[in-house]
Amino acid sequence: MRLSRHALIAAITIAFSTPALAAPFAYVSNQASGTVSVIDTGKDEVVRTLSGEGKLGKNVRGIVAERTGKTLFVVDAKGGKVDVLDIATDKVKAQVLVGDSPEGIGMSAAGDFLAACLEDDNAAALIDVKTLKVAKHITLAGKNPEHCVFSPDGALLLASNENSNDVDVVDLKTGVTLGTVKSSGHPRGMAFLPGTHIAYVAAETANAVDVIDADKRQVVRTIPAALRSAGAIASADGKTIYIANGGAGSVTLIDVAKNSAVAEIPVGKRPWNMALTRDGKKLYVANGRSNSVSVIDIATRKVNKEIPVGELPWGVAIP
Repeated sequence: MRLSRHALIAAITIAFSTPALAAPFAYVSNQASGTVSVIDTGKDEVVRTLSGEGKLGKNVRGIVAERTGKTLFVVDAKGGKVDVLDIATDKVKAQVLVGDSPEGIGMSAAGDFLAACLEDDNAAALIDVKTLKVAKHITLAGKNPEHCVFSPDGALLLASNENSNDVDVVDLKTGVTLGTVKSSGHPRGMAFLPGTHIAYVAAETANAVDVIDADKRQVVRTIPAALRSAGAIASADGKTIYIANGGAGSVTLIDVAKNSAVAEIPVGKRPWNMALTRDGKKLYVANGRSNSVSVIDIATRKVNKEIPVGELPWGVAIP
């Protein structure tokens, strides 16, 4: 039976908007293409390419997914905004102006707030997800913040400052920075251990990972990684930290209990930001200079597939 055009559109809309069916998709922001590649994580292939009808701009960076899988929040650095993209229709529902040169974006565990790091403003914009408006513009002590990450309990916000080589610790109750923590060198991606205020921060020029106690505002240890460590993500059980090494073209696995690297997995060129599937079985790594995403099988610690995406993939989001 051949579906009518309206029936076909309705079927696609249901498939991409129903929460139960949203879990199998990973969304990849392609910085130079101004698009988002949609990967079916069951087949590990791109099944759609989103552009917000061409409105995402040509400098797409940070990306996060709303928990039901209906909406993406995509950073347009050149436009100084966060685009709110409806996945089913590929339409931009709203554009939130945040400030100059936003890059990384994080979502609170409760899903009620977003934080966009503003490199040229030396600030973070706190966005209310319900109203889609900037609730607060937070001035940071450091310079050129790249990533903004909420603590699991939503009490703190960390911002990694590339040009001042430190990490801001922001009290979200007051919306004021408590001070900075000196990095080993050029901090970039960050990941909190679940249920704690302990964060693992990729220190790019040190080829290492700083472990920061955010409450004490100090580095408690530094763990060697590989050349130009850049991205960071924690497993849901808090046992493993994954570090993308941009210069080495690899992902380092850090055993939290041992406080040391236990494996290094080769991926594509200039791996950057990553996302884990909800069951924790696969890790999707954006390879900026390979224009691809490497799919790592966590059990075997091997790359199952390298998936071609758009130009200069920046990040990956999985609801």
